[in-house]
Amino acid sequence: MFGIVRPCRHRLGAAMLGEWTAHLCGLCLALRNDHGQLARLVTNYDGLLVSVLTEAQTGVTAGGRRTAGPCPLRALRTAPVARGEGARLAAAVSLVLASAKTRDHLADGDGLLARRPLAAAARRMADGWDRAGARTSAALEFEVSVLADAVERQPALEAAAVPGSPVLAVTEPAETATAAAFAHTAVLAGRPANAAPLAEAGRLFGRLAHLLDAVEDLPADEAAGAWNPLTATGTPREEARRLCDDAVQGVRLALREVAFADGRLAHLLLVHELPRSVDRAFGVRCAHGAPGAGAYGPGGGHGRGPGVPGRPAGRGPAAGCGAFTGLCCTCRMCCASEYEGPWSRKKREGCCHKCDCCDACECCSCDC
Repeated sequence: MFGIVRPCRHRLGAAMLGEWTAHLCGLCLALRNDHGQLARLVTNYDGLLVSVLTEAQTGVTAGGRRTAGPCPLRALRTAPVARGEGARLAAAVSLVLASAKTRDHLADGDGLLARRPLAAAARRMADGWDRAGARTSAALEFEVSVLADAVERQPALEAAAVPGSPVLAVTEPAETATAAAFAHTAVLAGRPANAAPLAEAGRLFGRLAHLLDAVEDLPADEAAGAWNPLTATGTPREEARRLCDDAVQGVRLALREVAFADGRLAHLLLVHELPRSVDRAFGVRCAHGAPGAGAYGPGGGHGRGPGVPGRPAGRGPAAGCGAFTGLCCTCRMCCASEYEGPWSRKKREGCCHKCDCCDACECCSCDC
């Protein structure tokens, strides 16, 4: 599960946790229904924002929820899940995003993808995700070519990056792609006046996603000699932090111009959780004295920092699939405080367990 917006269940509260879970499960099931079981691998935290934004503009409609059957990741409980065009657009965007991420790992020769047979299989899977995303996008009248063009531009921009060149030139494709996805939620919701401010929010969110990914990957990339936009452009962490903080403020201001039917969850995720995502990536300690999930440095949860041992040896494909099945069936990926990644064997945190700060926010009364 990837993405920068990973809210804590304690801050969400029971009502908003139920809504957030409905969109996460809705994305997962939209991927399965339209593209098969394997497509559920690309379920991610950021993709569900497309579903959240669509519903925030329309409100929950009569056909906007359905009851899903028992799932191991919900402790074999049924639950209401989001359905409709917002969830399907989120699925299409997630497929293209996952394809781009896979191709990036292929280009870097990361981990098991350095082996030719697995790299060939991953490349075929990425091609399939591209085609599947294009099919759903066409049905929703979304110009998926914007996403495809952004993915195709990325390698050339990375190759042109040299010390002193602006790092924002490298983040531009991500900004353009996310702006298009956010803006199309206004089309699906029948609120065309929202398209411009949502495009601006999406552009800045895409910038954040790219920069935070670069910050989190920096120690491992430096150790492996892999390409990283901050290293390639000579951008200091302090400047990256300034750009991230500016983007967070820009998202906040853009959302003020959007007319929502019920914007509580969107506000919570994009106004309150984004700053915490930035703190988490830069290793800022939370109120409980522990770094946020994904932080680097002493006590960080991922990668390799100063004084941190090297990466554990990964599992092979068959063993990894077995471990993945076991983690799903025992709900550890959802609820465990810590578990071992099925393939990488890196330490991970259950998506619903970690609380990096329990200062719950009453978003409906928030003046920001």
